[in-house]
Amino acid sequence: MVVSERSEQRPREITHWSDPHSETTSIVEGSGVYVYDDDGDEYLDFCSQLYCSNLGHDNDEVAAAIAEQVGTIPYVSSAKRSPVREELAGRLADISPGRLSDTFFSISGSEANEMAVHLAREYTNSSKVLTRWRSYHGGTYGAGSLTGDPSTRAALEQHAQTTGTARFLPPIPRAFGTDDPEELARLAADHLEFVIRNEGPDSIAAILTEPVAGTSGAFVGPADYFQRVRDICDEYDILLISDEVIAGFGRCGEWFGIETEDVVPDMITFAKGVTGAYVPLAGVIAPPEIGDMVAEEGMDLGQTFGGHPVGCAAGNAAIDAYADGVIENVQANEPVLRDGLADLEAEYDVVHDAHGRGFQWGVEFADPETGEPFHDPRTDDGDNPVDDLLGTCRENGVMFGAGRPTIQVVLSPPLIADADELRAGIDALADGIETVFY
Repeated sequence: MVVSERSEQRPREITHWSDPHSETTSIVEGSGVYVYDDDGDEYLDFCSQLYCSNLGHDNDEVAAAIAEQVGTIPYVSSAKRSPVREELAGRLADISPGRLSDTFFSISGSEANEMAVHLAREYTNSSKVLTRWRSYHGGTYGAGSLTGDPSTRAALEQHAQTTGTARFLPPIPRAFGTDDPEELARLAADHLEFVIRNEGPDSIAAILTEPVAGTSGAFVGPADYFQRVRDICDEYDILLISDEVIAGFGRCGEWFGIETEDVVPDMITFAKGVTGAYVPLAGVIAPPEIGDMVAEEGMDLGQTFGGHPVGCAAGNAAIDAYADGVIENVQANEPVLRDGLADLEAEYDVVHDAHGRGFQWGVEFADPETGEPFHDPRTDDGDNPVDDLLGTCRENGVMFGAGRPTIQVVLSPPLIADADELRAGIDALADGIETVFY
């Protein structure tokens, strides 16, 4: 079809994750942990916009670093060297666990995960990558094929599919029929090994997984689960890639979420929090062997804006901010979220489970009589009370995240939030639960 005449309709932005059945808030200003819409209404930003505004919305040091770099040189080809880029690579090596030392910069988390998978396949000479059901690793065709979230994959795969991936179940009670942490860890790890053996260990390049779930609900692995995953990867010569796009840069109380499991991965992917979301930046942190492979063999792949100097300047300033009390703030105030959500779980029978780590938490809702979600958007039509809850809280001045699937709410406030602000968010969630469910 050819459009021969200009439409009378005004030009418009097409938003991401567009929903024709809901209104889109226009955010025009931010300060600290608050944002403001074009009507002047204030919102406590309990989702850090898209789980990325870790340093809040007005960090002067990051803004100054951006301005200084723009005034020096705003762009350097990603095929050339840049002092600010090399500085950030060195600082990432300093804060990364184990022997992770070499960084390949990218633009977004999707592209970082795609590059990590490409490096893993090149290094191992194997093609298959295992990821969890209910995971989210990006929305491009490559990263979308790695994503276990069915809504994302369905949107992409209605037109094209990619190969070389397989799924395994996440370590959650619903998947294995047990609430006992020790049994859950054993069953989930045994299941992963079963999948590996049936797929063929020699065909598998890597396991890509979030250490603490992001948009899929902030669930954590039971104790010793990730250590067993690490052991399984070592036994079968499979690389372990930790997707730290959300979990990294203090979100879970350490520089990287996998450190809360006392496990060292073979690669880390990062984005979002590396700059506090002030400008886009992402990448892969790899061990020397993978860096040596690229140095010796070369790689005819790249991205124009990978490792953008302005992003790297923001990243260096953000690391200073994280080291100057922000991560300690998460560690100190994690109990406010943990205990406050435990109180909600005890008080309201519709709160099926609250779980998380650091400043990344999920609250799952279910019918107390059946234990099943009130509405599962993957299988049910009609109204979803969790959508109503999110809308009610937003009307009352607090923005929460919608989990994948929306049987849950995700709490992911900026890492600078203090105890009073955290309690305000929990109180708003409680008020919303009262309004929607009772």
